[in-house]
Amino acid sequence: MSQPKIPQYITVHLGPPDSPARNVTVPFASYIKNVASSEIYPTWNENALRANIYAITTFALNRVYTEYYRTRGYDFDITNDTNYDQAFIYQRDIYSNISRIVDELFNDYIVRQGQIQPLYAQYCNGTTATCVGLSQWGSQYLAQSGLSPYDILTRYYGPINIVKNAPVTNMTESYPGIPMKLGSIGEDVRTIQRELNRISDNYPSIPKVPVNEGIFDAATRAAVVQFQRIFNLTQDGIVGKSTWYKIKNVYTAVKQLSEVYSEGISLTEGQDLYRRVLREGDRGVEVKIIQYYLAFIGKFNDSIPVIAVDGIFGPKTKAAVLAFQRYYGLAQDGIVGRNTWAGILDAYDESLRALPEDYRRYTYPGYFVTTGATGSVVRQLQTFLRTIAENEESVPYVNVDGIYGNQTKNAVLAVQRLAGLTRTGAVGPLTWDTIVDLYNEYS
Repeated sequence: MSQPKIPQYITVHLGPPDSPARNVTVPFASYIKNVASSEIYPTWNENALRANIYAITTFALNRVYTEYYRTRGYDFDITNDTNYDQAFIYQRDIYSNISRIVDELFNDYIVRQGQIQPLYAQYCNGTTATCVGLSQWGSQYLAQSGLSPYDILTRYYGPINIVKNAPVTNMTESYPGIPMKLGSIGEDVRTIQRELNRISDNYPSIPKVPVNEGIFDAATRAAVVQFQRIFNLTQDGIVGKSTWYKIKNVYTAVKQLSEVYSEGISLTEGQDLYRRVLREGDRGVEVKIIQYYLAFIGKFNDSIPVIAVDGIFGPKTKAAVLAFQRYYGLAQDGIVGRNTWAGILDAYDESLRALPEDYRRYTYPGYFVTTGATGSVVRQLQTFLRTIAENEESVPYVNVDGIYGNQTKNAVLAVQRLAGLTRTGAVGPLTWDTIVDLYNEYS
């Protein structure tokens, strides 16, 4: 799971979770102002107000970040039922001093030291109800005795940090929109791999998977299938929307992310290997892959300029992205985000299918070829590798059997080592082109 962001909007269910009450979607800051005006007294000491607003904001953000309700099949982020969540009175008046403080603090939130997830900042009034968390009246007494908002919060939650000025984004659901399956690659795959590995501590029949490269290989597929078997999902080894959200639901449960004292998500777990968004100024393998796809698409579409595959997201790459977005009716921002990336993959596949068969077998198939893959694409790859092995001593012999096992992986690793490519043992577009070039050189 990546670093939290503040949503522009939050959807509130005006009743208990299973009630037929309506949903309302409101700006996140307006939601915090409403809850604060409903939960606490505006005449309290300002340090108490600030401490409570930190808790209110963080509680809501925990619900959004863990997708607590959405992973359970609901179409909202939080309820207004205080048995479950926070008081929210739709269209109520807002106190001016609370509005001022929320405008300052709405994108600040509480974390435990060494963790990234917003704390499940449970609280109660401290008189008629008590809980493991902040006492609202207790916070007022502490503020009156001179404690700062941070000191008040540490009295109730222990060692914490306050994250300041978190980015605000037009949040979308965490599901990437494209089913992940054998050959998929990226940060979303790494997320699934990390979460399955943690879930397997509680469900040992789920095999551990490697997460370093974020490549959906045979080991990942085996873990997904076993997870699906345990939780009565279709056992297809594909992480579609239902499997994605069930994994998130179980992961949140085993990590107790919606508890005051949870296992938490460490800073290391929150570090991304792959950029989720590519823009002008970026460099590296991910940029090369985007350029590869765009250059290929541009050969068949005069509206999209053909660009060099140099790993530098410069003005020419941005121009190609803008041209692609314009042609396919996407938001024209020159940035490769989720929707543009998905569109590029679809357009590449469409261009590939239009090629004659004799040409297509030399062209990258549009997905990473890795352990567990079978069929004609693997057989063609093995044919290339066998010819290379006959001419390069460092590349081991490969059977042409259409099954991507360890023998094929070792040959791919040898080619990657030979060509100075990142050694993953999986064949992406750059490795594929290298293999084809070597095959053409020796055949």
